Amino acid sequence: MQEKLFARLQEIYPELVQFRRDLHMYPELSFKEENTAKKVADKLTSLGIEVRTGVGGMGVVGLLKGGKPGKTVALRADFDALPIQDEKDVEYKSRIPGVMHACGHDIHTSGLLGVAQVLSEFKDELPGNVVFLHQFAEELPPGGAKAMVEDGCLDGVDVVYGAHVASDFAVGKVGIANGYVTAAADSFEVVLYGKGGHGAYPHTAIDPIVLGSQVVMNLQQIASRQVDPLKQVVVSVCSFVGGGEAYNVIPDQVKLKGTVRTYDEEVRTAVEQSLKRIVEATCHAVGASCEVSYERGYPATWNNPEETAHVEAEVLRLFGEEGLLRMPPGMGGEDFAYYAQERPATFFMVGGRNPEIQATYPHHHPKFDVDERSMIQTGQVFIAALLAYQERHQNK
Repeated sequence: MQEKLFARLQEIYPELVQFRRDLHMYPELSFKEENTAKKVADKLTSLGIEVRTGVGGMGVVGLLKGGKPGKTVALRADFDALPIQDEKDVEYKSRIPGVMHACGHDIHTSGLLGVAQVLSEFKDELPGNVVFLHQFAEELPPGGAKAMVEDGCLDGVDVVYGAHVASDFAVGKVGIANGYVTAAADSFEVVLYGKGGHGAYPHTAIDPIVLGSQVVMNLQQIASRQVDPLKQVVVSVCSFVGGGEAYNVIPDQVKLKGTVRTYDEEVRTAVEQSLKRIVEATCHAVGASCEVSYERGYPATWNNPEETAHVEAEVLRLFGEEGLLRMPPGMGGEDFAYYAQERPATFFMVGGRNPEIQATYPHHHPKFDVDERSMIQTGQVFIAALLAYQERHQNK
């Protein structure tokens, strides 16, 4: 059966490219994906798949019932875009000013729709059921996954598989991490209140720029001196704003923004507490005050070891050792974590890099693009994983 499905996937590849390029030309931002959700729902409906819309907000869930008994496997793709101006010189460049698919979510969506199409055409031979999770708002916390889970998108589901295209390794390769695959992604904002004054008389002021510099340096002690070195943590101050254009005026406040990345939940909590304590103590030392806000983003994504080993075996069978990348955990964030908290799950990466078509730019770059053949590899892994899962669980 797999060979027939793969052959059909290759046949409809031009349709997938056309659908992907339409999404790429007309992207929509997180929580605003009305037209995108409708396109996805209409496509699934045309395939005879049971469709539920408005799941958790903008989510679309399709249910395909196979003709033979079996388990229920969920496959997930996201479909939101980013607030970035598309600078590529291609015919399918974004037509929406300041908005583009700069992370490959159009690839994810179109690839999964291809899987839905070929499976629907052979549904009488298909064991079990397949749930197609088309998710909104992956890019913007609180994201769409949590709301979709709360709205019952995983009801009756036994296992979940998800994929993400990757522009940092070549098309034709598939990357898998066993255990943690993405980190918990938190954010913080710190406002430091000093006392403004003349640059020539700093002793009459409480300089928040010097204070902010001390805060930035002191926060580095969290990773280097307060967390077990065998447990990963990143604390990055990514924005430092304060003062005006004048060269001789000490401002009265500055604002810092940054991110914290962790895997372990105990470390996550300890870092949050340490960050607040360090900022407050640094301010107290010079008679300043502060406001600290800390927002927890997506939790870390954990690939179930047993399921991931099975997916890895399928990748090896399909693409050989040269096609498999055994990946270390990454510090990026991904709300696929919410599905993985509820069901055994595996989240894998599919290569999309191709210098011949200038598909070499990193994710979230204005010239981001990937090789569209990555949709075929994504579909092949999805199909192989779900068929292998059904075979392992026959008569169980």
